Amino acid sequence: MPRPDEGWQVFTSAQDADGKCVCTVVAPQQSACSRDARSRQLRQLLEKVQNISQTIEVLDLRTQRDLQYIRRIEDQMQALEKHFQQVQENHKDLIYKNYQEMRKKMEDLEPLIPVLEQYKADTSLIVQFKEELRNLSAVLSQIQDEIGGYDYEELQRRVLDLESRLHTCMQKIICGKLTSLSNPLTIRTSGSRFGAWMTDPLAPSGDNRVWYMDGFLNSRTVREYRSMAAFIKGVDFVLLRLPHPWAGTGQVVYNDSLYFNKFQSNIVVRYGLRTRTILVQNALDDAGSNNMFPYLWGGYSDIDLMVDENGLWAAYSTIGKGGNIVLAKLNPKTLQIISTWDTEFSKRSAGEAFMICGRLYVTNSHLTGSKVYFTYDTNTSSYEYIDIPFHIQYSHISMLDYNPRDRVLYAWNNGHQVLYNVTLSHLVTSNNV
Repeated sequence: MPRPDEGWQVFTSAQDADGKCVCTVVAPQQSACSRDARSRQLRQLLEKVQNISQTIEVLDLRTQRDLQYIRRIEDQMQALEKHFQQVQENHKDLIYKNYQEMRKKMEDLEPLIPVLEQYKADTSLIVQFKEELRNLSAVLSQIQDEIGGYDYEELQRRVLDLESRLHTCMQKIICGKLTSLSNPLTIRTSGSRFGAWMTDPLAPSGDNRVWYMDGFLNSRTVREYRSMAAFIKGVDFVLLRLPHPWAGTGQVVYNDSLYFNKFQSNIVVRYGLRTRTILVQNALDDAGSNNMFPYLWGGYSDIDLMVDENGLWAAYSTIGKGGNIVLAKLNPKTLQIISTWDTEFSKRSAGEAFMICGRLYVTNSHLTGSKVYFTYDTNTSSYEYIDIPFHIQYSHISMLDYNPRDRVLYAWNNGHQVLYNVTLSHLVTSNNV
């Protein structure tokens, strides 16, 4: 049945002199019958295109930044190659040792050549994606009021094809295996020993807001800073009071929503940062809470929310899994669990954890001298032990989260808000070059 505003409506009713019922009705708008289902489908399709557009914008910003770095490397390689050729021509006049050292440097750089060429090709592909998306968005906008003359199935096919190609491109360009972490960069010193701070990895260009949540227990106040520069100075912020207090330091911001664990429960809450209201909340079945399965440092860190290139995740544990870390992929809109993995790593033995490219990385401690010790790959459902140095400058950490837009780790280090740059290795196969 059509909604009241789409169907026939009784405007007035009465009886005439002969006792007959007389009604005045208002007819529905022309073409309303043909617009109901298709309009909803097109609205959903347009929303999907807008989400793809947002992802492409973030990807474009990152690839342009990285391409500048790659071009500098390419210039250095070309200069080295030219110098090497000169050495080859005159090697009899040079010391043999220097000649061998230069040859070794050239051999080390040679495998980077196909990577650089592929990176430039992928950057061109993103430009092509943006053009296709502009064309598709224009078509969708034009047909919102002219549904009958267009093939919805063909439009849907084009959107799904573009979405699939973009996902493949992102995995190839962006994702890789963690190989090292930089020394920490201290952004600010403020707050208590425990807390969380973050930015939105899906924020549009120009939106550089920072969210700051001091403490780990029974608090509701969030500071929203206008920009990173304002955060560094401690100025230009608004205070948000959440309807429920949070537990732990596993909060994240993703696509203009704040996600947090509701105090004294295993409920995850999605709070709209524009609407200032709770959009949805959902319990993680059997998940421990109230310091049942925290990280090594305690702090009600039973449920740790994370984001990476693939979306929203939750790390927690259950009695049924013997206290091992359970990793869940969440629908960011409904908070329903999409998939889960048993990592077989004890949550109480973990210092902190974060996600990069579908891989969970776990530190063996929260104190100075720790390292990234364990990784679980959701793509292959397998794990391995690794040894990546992790320098904690100020005694201990209580929060560690990856931001896929900035490609850095955000950490709360004993009242200091710090960043770590990450280095990822990229596998280049014969299909990619």
